[in-house]
Amino acid sequence: MNHRSPCLIPATLIIVCSLCSSLVFSQVSVTTFHYDNARTGQNPNEAVLTPSNVNVNQFGKLFTIPVDGYVYAQPLYLSHLSIAGGTHNVLYVATEHDSVYAMDADNGTVLWHQSFIDPAAGITTVSSAAVGCTDLVREIGITSTPVIDPGSGTIYVLAKTTENGTQIQRLHALDIATGTEKFGGPVQISATVNGTGEGGSTISFNALRQLQRPGLLLDRGHIMGWASHCDNPPFHGWVMSYAAGSLVQEAVFNTSPNGSDAGVWQSGDGIAADANGNLFFATGNGTYDGNANGDYGDSILKLSPPMAGTFNVADWFTPHNQSVMNTGDSDLGAGGVLLLPDLSSSSTHPHLLVQQGKGGTIYLVDRDNMGQYCDG
Repeated sequence: MNHRSPCLIPATLIIVCSLCSSLVFSQVSVTTFHYDNARTGQNPNEAVLTPSNVNVNQFGKLFTIPVDGYVYAQPLYLSHLSIAGGTHNVLYVATEHDSVYAMDADNGTVLWHQSFIDPAAGITTVSSAAVGCTDLVREIGITSTPVIDPGSGTIYVLAKTTENGTQIQRLHALDIATGTEKFGGPVQISATVNGTGEGGSTISFNALRQLQRPGLLLDRGHIMGWASHCDNPPFHGWVMSYAAGSLVQEAVFNTSPNGSDAGVWQSGDGIAADANGNLFFATGNGTYDGNANGDYGDSILKLSPPMAGTFNVADWFTPHNQSVMNTGDSDLGAGGVLLLPDLSSSSTHPHLLVQQGKGGTIYLVDRDNMGQYCDG
């Protein structure tokens, strides 16, 4: 069993770095994990940083901001936002203590702070002891990167709490200027699908066992993915879609309904989406039998946009050594999926993706013809 901790070390202090405070105003907004839904991590509009000015004399720490818990989620950023009686560049930070902060990115002032716990009412974070795993210690609250919709002025956050002894996961929609709940939220995460993977005829979402690690995706709704804490069974990979303006659940997909595992970790990377609304993500070790029984362990999946309460598997790629990867806990899905920019229409393979898991192999896959199980 290998821990699936994120690449970034969590900290209780947020450190803001730049050339100088005045240059923060030149930054573009960062509203989702790795800048865009292709998860490229690129900022094509960078106009300030150069190899010559990023040096020890001009580039460094401006200030620190104390927060109440570890930070595993990527901070997000909005520029020139009307908030707290003025116009500010705002940094949004989520913690494992179930808090969301809006901070002035230029001077560190906390503009608002929203907490999802209330110990006096029996509502706390989830302890690592409760899930029987030390990947996240001491507590589990908000692990995945939120997503911001600037158009509606909303930040969407997935929080995990213990409420009078019961673990619950909820999707929150907060006003970016005030931190107040919107759209009648929050909504409790729940789902049931047909499947024999747990000995019966259906499988229900388990808020205790399932870890919501991948960054949230905003694309024709809200899509989230789940895995587990330390491979503690029973667990499966889940993908769900919620309507942006109402938080109504639109669709549910389970990666191993007739088997087990196949979680969606991706080291915190968000599920990717192309221009047509197709979704791409990778799964970890678990049952694989493809279309035969609908189980997709150690695979890269392409799902069509949500329809009629579910997602259809449009295509997938599974390495030839999937069974070896499964036995050795060598998760393909330890790394996220990156959609490469489209090539010219005359190219043989104009739509590509790249992905790498624990094994260190880099896969370059045609998104239009992924190959399904690779037997050679």
